[in-house]
Formats: sequence, structure tokens, C-alpha cells
Amino acid sequence: MAAPMSADRFINALRNEGVTVVEVGAWRTHNRNHKGPWGPMHGVMIHHTVTRGTAYSVELCRDGHSALPGPLCHGVIAKDGRVHLVGYGRANHAGLGDPDVLAAVIAERRLPPDNEATTDGNRHFYGFECVNLGDGEDPWPPAQIDAIARAAAALCRVHRWTARSVIGHREWQPGKVDPRGFTMDSLRDRIAERLK
Repeated sequence: MAAPMSADRFINALRNEGVTVVEVGAWRTHNRNHKGPWGPMHGVMIHHTVTRGTAYSVELCRDGHSALPGPLCHGVIAKDGRVHLVGYGRANHAGLGDPDVLAAVIAERRLPPDNEATTDGNRHFYGFECVNLGDGEDPWPPAQIDAIARAAAALCRVHRWTARSVIGHREWQPGKVDPRGFTMDSLRDRIAERLK
């Protein structure tokens, strides 16, 4: 069980891991904390945006839309590898997911299939949206994959988690496919290498 780190510790952890950070507005206080608790933290969740273009993707993830208010994550990872911080605190990114998956993340063991959507993931996961159409054809540039691994490793390092604490949205919530275009096991392998 881990309390959320402070916003300053969060940004410093990213920078210490070699991440290029872009601060978007008053990201430190932009959150959905009035909708419920944030924490204890148990892991990092990776998503794709289903959008094209950094500026549009960052704006959408910061502000959300009529059906889903922002922030929709904590950071948006662009194709050039820069991480745009759009919010800090509870964010509308994970939604309801499988309690057995959460138990596996906490125990840092192999994930079971996700077949329930009954547990609040917005409370327990840091979230990164990665700019990609998610169609299986839009490329994932090396700089972007490296930034995803670095950002996740940065948070794992602070909380003393292993790479098993990093999951994809598709591993959490039935019916989700993100991130699509690489395997989460390959990403966890990269994170584990960084954590060595």
C-alpha cells in the first residue's frame, strides 16, 4: 500500500528517469478528487488515446469531453517521447475493473483474465495516455516506447514496485483493447531492465 507521492516528487521522479516533461497549465491541482478518494496507489496504467496529433490529444486529455470530464490521465506521452503533465490526483482514466487483477498487481504476480468491472481503478492507478490511433497500424516510435518505459519505471522506483505493477487498460477492464500495437509483457521487460 502506498500513499500518492506529491506532485513535486512525481515530476522529479520522471525527470530523474530521463523523461522530458512539459507542464500544462495548473496540472498539480487539476483533478477529480471531489468525486472520491485517490489512493492508496497500487500501480501504473497505460492507455492509447485513439487520437492523432500532440496538441489535440493533450487538450482532450486535460479537459475531457461532455460525457467524461478531464483530466483523463496524469500524463500524455507524445510520439516524440515528451510527457505532457495534464493533471494530478484522481483522474478519469481507469474506470471500473477487475478486483482479481488489482489483487494480482498488489501481490506483483501474473495477471488473471479480466472478467469483472466492479472495482474503482481511478483511485488506485497512475495513468498515462499515449498518442496513438490504436488501430494496430499507427506506429509506436522508439522515442515514445522509451518514454513509456521510463515514465512507468520512474513511479515504480519511487514506490519500490516491480514491473508487474504496470498494466494496460486492456488487462484491467473487459472490452478495452488499449494499448494496442505492442505487448504489455514486452513493455514490462523494458521496465524491469530499467529498474535493474
